[in-house]
Amino acid sequence: MISANDLRKGVTFVYDNDVYQVIDFQHVKPGKGAAFVRAKIRSVMGGGTKDVTFNPNEKFENAVISTKEMQYLYNDGQLYYFMDPESFEQIGIEYEAVEEAIKYVKENDNVQIKFYEGKPFSVDAPNFVELVVTETEPGIKGDTATNVTKPATVETGAVINVPVFVNEGDTIKIDTRTGDYLSRV
Repeated sequence: MISANDLRKGVTFVYDNDVYQVIDFQHVKPGKGAAFVRAKIRSVMGGGTKDVTFNPNEKFENAVISTKEMQYLYNDGQLYYFMDPESFEQIGIEYEAVEEAIKYVKENDNVQIKFYEGKPFSVDAPNFVELVVTETEPGIKGDTATNVTKPATVETGAVINVPVFVNEGDTIKIDTRTGDYLSRV
């Protein structure tokens, strides 16, 4: 059993006869009245999202989720295909399940895929990736104020805010959990 107070991003639990994953959460302690937990949750099986409010003492059944490392192969416009490196079995996953991770994943990269009762529902990119900058404006000489950033498009199509000294062709390290630039490689 898991209490509403223990809800964190990525946690899966059974609620209203369905399995949900926490997308976002907030513990609220108002000046008057009791504390509560506000969460945005997504149905693992249906894919729909909803905003709910829980009493922090509410208890939920933990959902048993299996995780498998798989290799990203390609996308055909509708599905994203991944291969199990041990059995070479391929599975196709819809965009809704991969949309957060696919921004940072190139073909042949390994990812973690979460399954509930054999059905894939979530794809997680590695925590840190190195990608090549394909498009960005040149830095302006003399623009050395601290924390000045500019948008840069990387080879997967994601747009990342980078410091002004980063140029096209540079390889950068990105934290996929936050989408933040970490360093040049």
